[in-house]
Amino acid sequence: MDNQMQVENYRIQKPEIWAGNIGDEEIKSRIKDSEFARRQIDEGRDYCYFLDKKHYTSNTENSEYVCMAYTLNEPGNLERASVSDVIVEENEVYQIHRISVLRDGVLIDKIPDTKIKVLDSENQSSGGVLSSNKKINITIKDLRLYDVLILEDSRIKEFTDRDFLRKEFSKYVWVSPDKYWAYGSFKFTFINNREQTIAYKKTFFRDEQGNVLEPEINHLKKGERFVIEEENYINPVDSGREIFPYIDFATENSWKDLSNYIVPFYEEIFNKSSLQDFAPNLVEKLDAIADQDEKLQFAIEYVQNHIYYIFNADEMNGHKPQEPSVTYENKQGDCKAKSVLLKVILDYIGVDASVVLVNFNTDYYIKYYLPSFLSFNHVVLKVNYKGEEYFVDATIRDEFGLIENRGFIYFMHYLEVKKDQVLQVRKSYKFPYFCINEKVDLNAQGNTGKLNLSTTYKGNRANAMRRYFKSTNKREIIDSWNSFLFYALNYSGDRNGTDVRNVFKDAAIDVVSDDKRLNEVKIQYTATIENPYFADPQKNRFLMYFDRNVVKAGARDFIHKDLPFWHNFDSEKYEINLQTDQKIDTEEKYTVQESTISNPYFDYKSRKKVHKNGASVSIEYNPLINIEIPQSEFEQFRTDHHTIADSNFGLGIDIIEPGLMNMLKFSFKKKFK
Repeated sequence: MDNQMQVENYRIQKPEIWAGNIGDEEIKSRIKDSEFARRQIDEGRDYCYFLDKKHYTSNTENSEYVCMAYTLNEPGNLERASVSDVIVEENEVYQIHRISVLRDGVLIDKIPDTKIKVLDSENQSSGGVLSSNKKINITIKDLRLYDVLILEDSRIKEFTDRDFLRKEFSKYVWVSPDKYWAYGSFKFTFINNREQTIAYKKTFFRDEQGNVLEPEINHLKKGERFVIEEENYINPVDSGREIFPYIDFATENSWKDLSNYIVPFYEEIFNKSSLQDFAPNLVEKLDAIADQDEKLQFAIEYVQNHIYYIFNADEMNGHKPQEPSVTYENKQGDCKAKSVLLKVILDYIGVDASVVLVNFNTDYYIKYYLPSFLSFNHVVLKVNYKGEEYFVDATIRDEFGLIENRGFIYFMHYLEVKKDQVLQVRKSYKFPYFCINEKVDLNAQGNTGKLNLSTTYKGNRANAMRRYFKSTNKREIIDSWNSFLFYALNYSGDRNGTDVRNVFKDAAIDVVSDDKRLNEVKIQYTATIENPYFADPQKNRFLMYFDRNVVKAGARDFIHKDLPFWHNFDSEKYEINLQTDQKIDTEEKYTVQESTISNPYFDYKSRKKVHKNGASVSIEYNPLINIEIPQSEFEQFRTDHHTIADSNFGLGIDIIEPGLMNMLKFSFKKKFK
């Protein structure tokens, strides 16, 4: 362990003073057999004898230390331990203190049997993502089943000038241990060596009955430590229905203080930015557009499509934006740079806009987190236009339409870059249009059916459909539609296993129109169907069309004790027309059944028209989106979706077979129904 081998990204050395020092005899004494350990091992569970984790923060570095010992009783676990990767950021060093195994009571140093390679982290350097991260590949020779592996290491991240926010503000989230492992003991220590006080908040901890306790907030001054420790521990969290208990550590601040801290960085940029000076050609193009709606559309699409998005992972924890003149000149920038450039352009054309901080990945948790800049990882623009509030992500590509027709971004929490701001909650929303508007015509004559689908997509759906048709082979697209229709027409019930290409003859699909102003894509699908009727085991025939996309399985199946249901469905309208040259049962219960649902979170309506040779249904679904549904209101929400699933998501008609005996059978069935 005296080997002080030093490489740019990793070192083999003793732990730092703050991490402490543990000797071989202490390691062996902590790997002790117990009734708890034997029970876990007998059950086939790999066992962690101890896990000791420390997080150290100062105004010059963030560092983490781990010492652990665990069994290699499972072949898969042995394989993962033999070859592993560690990703380190720029200016971060991975320190290896100990790699050993306890085998037959003897502690064996495995560092001489360890091969270490430093590679570029290739997964982080493509598609506009720039990263100086390195991947440290660690291969340990001659690990054996039933060894106990002891790993002791640290990650030391020293701050550079680019990490000015990390120097000033700390944030760390500790999450309770993996529920796969049983632990003889685990210990977590947070060490504050910063000048500033750090607050910590315990969230989603539970009492012995499993009830969530109220969040608890405490503070650590410089030099103080927080410790949590457990013995003979298996995490009791039900991960499918519960949130793991966690502790959020953050430099003590209020949202208002944070907003006032960040505003000067952006104001400095805006005050010295003149679009006329650095982008006269762009100004000329803007001035040539008379219509203000089109001018706004042009501005958004210019920044989205003509300025290349670069995510510089090493700089995203700083909030000093690039000057818009540089972004314009280089035609590239990160989310901050692109948003700032777009705001400068919108300022020029007289549209009110502001930069806002968001985190789409952890949006739900921000309301529970302590105030911190480091809770955000993305920047978008808030645009106020004609009395409406819109959010524009300047990093998105291939998005079109006037601002009211553009794609909708789903999130709830944001911090606006203005003075004296607090964390804001975005308003819920109802689409002013149908995201999907589809007309289905199926006409069955003799033993042949003519099927025609006309579908109009708007908003996010239009953007997605453009991308899909641009990137997908036409034959694949037709097969996808055929497969959907195979189930919608219930052919999976009487001819399952049949090649869909043999069911839908001469199938064709085309984009009929693409209006970039309305952000509206119209698609036409046609096919000929041999034997268009579904037949049950008694040879009764039906003409059916049920769109299972209307049935929201996620709403019906959702079960979670902690998370509210996130409501983000599209608005939809369907008109389904089924026509036949056969007589139909015009009074069949499900054929004539209609529904009207007025839920606080969605309106649903189906209306029918039935005649002797066919029927039509009109379905409209209008949700209130971008909102969490409280648990107290969720069961009624679920029940209403069950109602939709009870034959209210399409149309079916029963054929009355010709002939006297069939008519008598039908009359008999009606009489005793």
